[in-house]
Amino acid sequence: MTARQNLFKRCFDAAVAAVGLMLLMPVALAIAVMVKLTSSGPVLFTQQRVGRHGRLFLVLKFRTMAVDAQCFGTVTKAGDPRITRLGKVLRTLKLDEVPQLCNVLTGHMSLVGPRPDVPGYGDRLDGEARKTLTVRPGITGPATLFFRNEEELLARAADPQRYNDEVIYPVKVRLNLEYVQRWSFWRDLGYILVTVCPPLDRWLKLVPRNIPLPTPEEYDVQAQNVPQEPPP
Repeated sequence: MTARQNLFKRCFDAAVAAVGLMLLMPVALAIAVMVKLTSSGPVLFTQQRVGRHGRLFLVLKFRTMAVDAQCFGTVTKAGDPRITRLGKVLRTLKLDEVPQLCNVLTGHMSLVGPRPDVPGYGDRLDGEARKTLTVRPGITGPATLFFRNEEELLARAADPQRYNDEVIYPVKVRLNLEYVQRWSFWRDLGYILVTVCPPLDRWLKLVPRNIPLPTPEEYDVQAQNVPQEPPP
């Protein structure tokens, strides 16, 4: 991405985020009140994530889990008991991510791009994969759309953390790298439209469909058949 393209993308992000925050303010206030009334703890969930050029920043979300839920791991699966009843609704509708428009407005995030990783993932990328850190992380993007059902996949895995690390995350890195290499404003616009209205991808064809991905059940069988190394 050239300097001019990056500037154009940043101006577009800031303008849309500002308008979006104004339009969604009544919805955001209503959600904030419901979060406060339905469970103990803060309205917002904040967490350190890896941003552009590997710099850390605090990502903002409406809290959808019990307080201190992250102490029990960063991988979330469908039916996770840490998720509150209201949180389940917010996560399904993606309304928990509305506060990230503030992250976009401040320049820490973009509307479209690789999702920001927790430390220990994105900051450890090397080689060609580090090019994914040359752009701001996004609210949506190809990897986000491809793994819309990520929590359901993880719920089916015997070891969700391992399935995420060895199957899901490498595919995300590949998709994010392709996004950076093939970036265009029109593709960004398409990803936003498909995020808001998924059926549009029938015509836009932005979400890949031919990536071989072992199901959690297939992966579990493969993992069980891997011979164990004898102790030294």
